[in-house]
Amino acid sequence: MPIIDFPLARRGRLASLAGALSVALLLGACGKKADAPPPAPTQVTVVTLKPQAVPLTTVLSGRTSAYRTAEVRPQVDGVIRKRTFTEGGMVKAGEPLYLIDPAPYQAQYDSARAALARAEATAKSAESAATRSQALLDARAVSEQSNEDAVAARDAAKADVASAKAAVETARIKLVYTRVLAPISGRIGRSGVTEGALVSAGQSTALATIQQLDPIYVDVPQPSTMLLRLQREFASGQLKKAGDRQAEVHLQLEDGSDYASAGTLQFSEVTVDPSTGSVTLRSIFPNGDGLLLPGMFVKETIQEGVSPDALLVPQQGVTRDPTGKATALVVGDGNKVELRTLTTARTVGDQWLVTDGVQAGDKVIVEGLQKVKPGAEVRPVERGSEDAAGPDAAPAGKP
Repeated sequence: MPIIDFPLARRGRLASLAGALSVALLLGACGKKADAPPPAPTQVTVVTLKPQAVPLTTVLSGRTSAYRTAEVRPQVDGVIRKRTFTEGGMVKAGEPLYLIDPAPYQAQYDSARAALARAEATAKSAESAATRSQALLDARAVSEQSNEDAVAARDAAKADVASAKAAVETARIKLVYTRVLAPISGRIGRSGVTEGALVSAGQSTALATIQQLDPIYVDVPQPSTMLLRLQREFASGQLKKAGDRQAEVHLQLEDGSDYASAGTLQFSEVTVDPSTGSVTLRSIFPNGDGLLLPGMFVKETIQEGVSPDALLVPQQGVTRDPTGKATALVVGDGNKVELRTLTTARTVGDQWLVTDGVQAGDKVIVEGLQKVKPGAEVRPVERGSEDAAGPDAAPAGKP
């Protein structure tokens, strides 16, 4: 192909024309970019709030304590001859536990009965003498002074009989006390003495301790504000009643298992510690199988009642602002994001019970929070649906 040689001036005009054409092409390309559609709204996962009936509970920590405790002590002096119970076993009220040597007390009892018989014989003789003296006085055979002495001797003999009867009863009681009996029914602990030990009435050391474990108490210390709230809820009827002036409670044991039987909360068993300002809430639980022992650490759940129209917001969708207030992002009109300040009452599982800030039908964002801000347009997808976004879901229309 032959080479065409243009003049120098014509070459300049061709270069200018080529430059102008390049600028026009660039401007056209920019115009096409400016006319491109805006990016699709970010997809977020939401939960639509619906009113629902929610059981209200309070979990408290405490320890078990025996329903009744009795320390067994001797009431007479003597030597222990026999122990009649098994340590750690169950005993019944009135069951003999120890036998103190009864010989000296048997002798005292026999002596007191003999003294009573002598006093009764003397009283009988004095009664006869007084009767005869009165007859002789009527016949003016004795003086009035002699008759008065006979009557006084009769009355003194009657008093001696009464005193002898009291001595017999005292000796009998001491003889009975040589058999140390169980004051209450329950589980008895280890023995503090063995056979041959010398014991005395009123000693400070107990021979053994009996604890009644069925039913059993559960004591939970809490601030007094907790007690006041529970009392208000009980007075307003919010507390679920298990009986007259009692609320139903449940237990969780140290190993995390639930105790099968429900108990009752007793407000009458509350004491206030003035040094700490705390109160002790006392509950009673049946313990027929003896599973609960005194001193066990447990968690107590109080059934406070049911909120019929509660709104629950997943904790995943609630954050805190710099002032500590609870906030949530809600999809409002036009799918625009709104920031709401919430008033939370308590946690229910993994959700917040919200009393103000949202209402039924609001769509709270629970996933994709980090990719949106108030005022942004989003595409809400209900949690649980097939196309719901995960925590790291990309905006709709993008890989």
